[in-house]
Amino acid sequence: MISNKKYEKLLANYDKHCQRIAKATTVDINEKPQDKAKRIKDNEAEYTKWFEYYFPNFAKVKCAWYHKAIADVLINNKQIYLLAEVFRSGGKTVHINMGIPLYLYLVKKDLFYMVLMGQTEPKAKRLLSGIQSQLEYNQRLKNDYGSRHKYGDWSDGNFGTTDGARFRCFGFMQSPRGEQEEGMRPDYISCDDCDIKKHLNNDRLMRERVNFVYEDLIGCFDSADVGYQGTERFVYSNNNFHKKSMTNRLKARFHISATKSKQKGRKQKHYVFTVEAVKDLNTFEPNWPEKTSADYWREKYDDVGHASFCKEYQHLHVEEGKIFKAEYMQWKKMMPLEAYSALAIYGDLSYKEQGDFKALIFLGKYNREYHFIRTFVRQCDKVDGAKWLYDLWEDMSLFNYNISVKIEGLFAQDEFVGDFDIEGDERGWHIPVEPDKRSKEGKYDRVAGTVGNFRRRWVYFNIDEKDSADQIELLDQYYQFERGSEAHDDGPDAAHGAFVEVTQMAIESAVEPRIGMIDNTGNENVY
Repeated sequence: MISNKKYEKLLANYDKHCQRIAKATTVDINEKPQDKAKRIKDNEAEYTKWFEYYFPNFAKVKCAWYHKAIADVLINNKQIYLLAEVFRSGGKTVHINMGIPLYLYLVKKDLFYMVLMGQTEPKAKRLLSGIQSQLEYNQRLKNDYGSRHKYGDWSDGNFGTTDGARFRCFGFMQSPRGEQEEGMRPDYISCDDCDIKKHLNNDRLMRERVNFVYEDLIGCFDSADVGYQGTERFVYSNNNFHKKSMTNRLKARFHISATKSKQKGRKQKHYVFTVEAVKDLNTFEPNWPEKTSADYWREKYDDVGHASFCKEYQHLHVEEGKIFKAEYMQWKKMMPLEAYSALAIYGDLSYKEQGDFKALIFLGKYNREYHFIRTFVRQCDKVDGAKWLYDLWEDMSLFNYNISVKIEGLFAQDEFVGDFDIEGDERGWHIPVEPDKRSKEGKYDRVAGTVGNFRRRWVYFNIDEKDSADQIELLDQYYQFERGSEAHDDGPDAAHGAFVEVTQMAIESAVEPRIGMIDNTGNENVY
């Protein structure tokens, strides 16, 4: 519940907002009918042009390319489930919760019942007030589309229009089950910034929130009749700030749904639209240059720090490590395999069936750089590592490359190698996996000794694998690595072995072979 003072302040702010809308949306009362008709038609032909004319309070700069892209995919698809992963201050809220719905309602006549879901009920009502205030006080909308507001109030979370459209709002987890208006069910449902941080480590609560989206919200749409599909536009918009967040969980499920549709030959309905604040952290080139400059984002980066900037503006899930810091981590496209001076796959396959991780690191040496080409870091049975390696060999056609493949582990070395040979027996060919028999004491010192490579910015991860669970797990283990920590470190330990192997291979390949003999004076004669 909102206190009386807060409610009164909210109403006062709303009144001021409405006054600003009325003042900003002046119209030409002497405009000729034919000129008016042409202007309306020209504006309606393009969503962003339409938005910039009718909402000058918000369109202080030109819309971004992705505002148009999001609008196009929502407007042109009647059955769509869109996850808009857009950086903070990226303008997603005003377009997804006001501009696009009003365009669908007024121009396309393809929105009749909108449900708005905010993080809390007060926030949801403020979102709804944005639509009502425009319909009531925007002189340009009223001049071109007439007065539409009829009954109800945003402060009650519910209002309707003269032509029968309805707009409702709820706080997240307030169930809208059974929502309908004279038999009409919602056709546009939007969840805006509903993710919260306080439940990140409570897996049960996070699952409940995801289930709420699928069961309570998406379940509000009308079921299709035979030969007819109703309108189902669902939009979830948030920045993706943590790997355990609701946003990231929904993103994974949307990707799965999209893949299933493709496999079964169905029309795709699930889309994930990702927009970062800047294209990279070297140039800081903005994705919305009409609004912000590279200098602005560079200063923001310096102010908030690497980890916070990545979480809030780049959808990168990083944690500040004490030894391996997030700022050391870099990504780029991998080189063709023939460009590397050395290639090695190194495995740390714990003899425990459960608990520890099984890790395999495919590393390449390119000049001074070390490239994490592919990674396998999972809590699984050790035979899964063998299957992954053989699949990798086939998928990347590694047969014709000189690749060192070694497995660490004094415990059950022969058993590990045997698992790979058994997998090879089944496929009819074998990868020459060797056990690494070097004595390995002091895991902390070994792994910590590689931090210099990261600090010097010589290490790069495969950008095409950025969303893979294996690479994310490897990075998490690096961030958690410190002396005395009980966190898993099998991935960094395997990486250490790969660093050693490719470095030694690169040194050996760089040394030209020499043939000679030592004479009786002790001098070396080289031929």
